[in-house]
Amino acid sequence: MTTTTHVQENHVTTGATVWLTGLPSAGKTTIAYELAGRLREEGHLVEVLDGDEIREFISAGLGFSREDRHTNVQRIGFLAELLARNGVKALVPVIAPYADSRDTVRGRHEKGGTPYLEVHVATPVDVCSVRDVKGLYAKQAAGELTGLTGVDDPYERPEAPDLRIESQHQTVQESAASVYALLSKRGLA
Repeated sequence: MTTTTHVQENHVTTGATVWLTGLPSAGKTTIAYELAGRLREEGHLVEVLDGDEIREFISAGLGFSREDRHTNVQRIGFLAELLARNGVKALVPVIAPYADSRDTVRGRHEKGGTPYLEVHVATPVDVCSVRDVKGLYAKQAAGELTGLTGVDDPYERPEAPDLRIESQHQTVQESAASVYALLSKRGLA
């Protein structure tokens, strides 16, 4: 019996992890999905590792203590690196509030020779609280929620990200285009 495998001609096999870090409602997920669409149109294999979905399916049971947040970021980082080293663009719109957690993920990628880009979606907290996509800022203001990153829980801004986006000054398409330009500059798009 002969098996025939069909390979799409424009299939691109260079994987990479693009970690979009920033406050809740900064625009990380929206930018990731916009970028994913463009990359897929060009034949790239792409997965968006949404933080909410990961918490539900892979990190269920973890809370929001520093230790649990670190564990969650490490799990996501492992999954992203696994996908990226197998030719997938892993787009990771996850807060990852602590620099040491992000540095550990970057180190794992570097050790394995897997491309890794850190994108800081640097939307200010006052803009994020107006957007309030999930109603978290309203719940925090009403006293129904504590531990909100950037409000009453720390967010350590990346000191030297590969790219910093101020999403409040550009459209989603422009933000996604800047990430795409970085991927192109690094030979990954």
